Amino acid sequence: MNLGVIGCGKMGSALIGGALRAKLIATQQVWGFDTIAAAVDQFCQTTGAQACSSLKDLADHCDTFVLATKPHQVRGVLKELGHSLAGKPALLISVAAGIRLSALEDALPENVRVIRTMPNTPALVGKGATAYSLGTRALPTDADTAAALFSSVGLALSTPETLLDAVTGLSGSGPAYGFIIIEALADAGVRQGLPRADALQLAAQTMLGAATMVQETGLHPGVLKDMVASPGGTTIAGIAALEQNGLRHALIEAVAAATLRSQELSTL
Repeated sequence: MNLGVIGCGKMGSALIGGALRAKLIATQQVWGFDTIAAAVDQFCQTTGAQACSSLKDLADHCDTFVLATKPHQVRGVLKELGHSLAGKPALLISVAAGIRLSALEDALPENVRVIRTMPNTPALVGKGATAYSLGTRALPTDADTAAALFSSVGLALSTPETLLDAVTGLSGSGPAYGFIIIEALADAGVRQGLPRADALQLAAQTMLGAATMVQETGLHPGVLKDMVASPGGTTIAGIAALEQNGLRHALIEAVAAATLRSQELSTL
């Protein structure tokens, strides 16, 4: 596999960094292109990849592509890339938000296979959550490629495209919900007299620990919650306050609102 990254920003750099650490690919197998020269320079310095001066140059070197541009740039990129890939079997993995598989496939020649993904920003620190959906021309080996690439920066799950808006509402937007919760917990600690720096560290580590327990024990979150909440104790008093103030309902509604907005923004 020779991998070309179109759009050398943070997500493209994170994916290549993860793939290199996992030894899925070597630096001499990676090329990058971006309309912003400084972005390409930074990408190549960070990853050790080679720079390309055009999409045609990238297409000449690569058989697999990560499309990591802004959504409004996708149409022009696909038109130019499609011309360069005419008759050449290739795989395109899109991380461009809201661009549907049908739009990607319609804009590319039939010899180009397509996968659409929805990653999230914790991929930047190797703790991402990504869902991916296969296009009609994608092969089982293409699914393996996507799974390996995104597993190198966190969790990777295959899902029907019809559920990607829900994925966007949950894990795509979810880091922001988590940041708000951590900030609120830290503020609460400060209100109770803790120094700001200590409160923030305690809040962040507590959320990290809770998430790790869910993943590593395999127990339902409700079971783990009950293990902490002893009868008549401090935790159950805090849980009662959360329920009274509607935290659970607020989070459910946040995911629903983000899912609906994703549906509205998606390119048909």
